Formats: sequence, C-alpha cells, structure tokens
Amino acid sequence: MKILMVCLGNICRSPLAEGIMKTKLGGDFFVDSAGTIDLHKGEHPDKRAVETAKNHGVDISKQYSRPITAQDLEDFDRIYCMDSKNLEDVISLAKNDEQRSKIALLMEAADLKPREVADPYFGGVEGFETVFKQIDAACESIAEKLSTLK
Repeated sequence: MKILMVCLGNICRSPLAEGIMKTKLGGDFFVDSAGTIDLHKGEHPDKRAVETAKNHGVDISKQYSRPITAQDLEDFDRIYCMDSKNLEDVISLAKNDEQRSKIALLMEAADLKPREVADPYFGGVEGFETVFKQIDAACESIAEKLSTLK
C-alpha cells in the first residue's frame, strides 16, 4: 500500500507525517510526502521539524520537498492532508470519484480532534512539538486501522 502525506510547502507537517508513519508501518507500505505548492521544491524539511523529529527518534533530514502531481492521485492508495485548504487543493486535482475517495484529512481519518493540523511554520519550536504529538497520535491510529486491512 502506498500512502502520501500532504501539507502546503512539504517542509513542516507532511515530512513529519511521512517520517512518523514510516516508523509505525512495516515493509508492505510505501510512505511519501508532498506539498500543494512548489515554493520549497528540492529543499530539506524546516530545521525545526528536523530537530523535533530527531528528539523523538525519527530522522527526516534526508527528505526533499516536492509538489503533489496528478500522477500521485493515480499512484497512491491513501492521501492524507493536514488541513482543509490542502484537502481542497488535492481534491481539485482528482479526475474521478475513485481518486477523490483516496483523499482525507489526517486527523479525521484517525478519528481525532482537532480536525486539522495547524501549520507551525510561523511560530516557535513549541508549535512543532505540538504538531509532532498530533501527527504521531494520528499515525498510530491510522497504522492500526491499515494493519487490519492486510
């Protein structure tokens, strides 16, 4: 199964989600991340995201930002978005109901609140810690659900 995590620039939330989900799933899964914009294309994740992940034993330092493509909606089985705007942007790329059915908000797919993962980019390190904990809980819940599908 192929899973794609999506946020705005693919330098904060979705790299964290990719890294965290990889620690929770086995080799039968492929996890990647992308952004809805290409502003940071080719860049490593934000240093605060890298440091926060490292503090929790997750290495995201070798990831590179990339924009989501229409092909991703063909290639991935599940696409998890961090907030409603990301969700709208990804749904706008969908060509049919099958593709739309693959797309969901991360927190809603995990049956957790709040509904969205706030973008920590303009805040301090504490925001990245909060986001890490939210994403970690969501990934744990989703990983449990996905493992029962095998």
